[in-house]
Amino acid sequence: MGRGKIEIEIIENSSSRQTTYTKRRNGLIKKATEISVLCDVEVALVIFSSTNVMHDYCSHPGKIVDILDKYQNKSGKCLWDTKHENLHKELERLKKENDSMRIKLSHFKGKDINSLTHRELAEIEEILENGLDNIREKKAELFDIIEKNQKLLDDENKRLRFYLNQLKSMDDNMGKMEGFGNAGRDYNPQMPFAFRVQPIQPNLQERI
Repeated sequence: MGRGKIEIEIIENSSSRQTTYTKRRNGLIKKATEISVLCDVEVALVIFSSTNVMHDYCSHPGKIVDILDKYQNKSGKCLWDTKHENLHKELERLKKENDSMRIKLSHFKGKDINSLTHRELAEIEEILENGLDNIREKKAELFDIIEKNQKLLDDENKRLRFYLNQLKSMDDNMGKMEGFGNAGRDYNPQMPFAFRVQPIQPNLQERI
């Protein structure tokens, strides 16, 4: 007894629908893989679930866009507008330019140069020598600036030292002058008290 025919309509039960989707999706991807291997054909498969989750398969990994381009050219249907196509071409150009710059940078570092010709090596050598001359010239300019700034700092340091020495000399002279002025006002501590203190007594004779 064979299996009964399943009526093709939406499965109302969400749990059963998700289970069926997972099984059928995996089976579809398996069939796409088999036909691509058995028949040596290019296959691109894109599936979006009801929750907008995407699953895709490509017989040539990383080239699903190329297959879609072929579909667009063969069918005459526009999958993306001119703006997106131009952006895609610009992105490809930038990738190639980036790869080229990486290769050149490795050459400037002296890496991966075995495949270069004598002319290419001479061009790299000339570029490096010109760059080295510019670096040395800039280095000399900075060194001159540093020397000039150092000379200005030394001159300013000498001026400040001279000014401080003058202030110190003036302070010493003022101290000596103050010591000389106070000498006349000093008294002998051995002098009798009567000579040091003279009390004022205007009525002393009258009392006698």
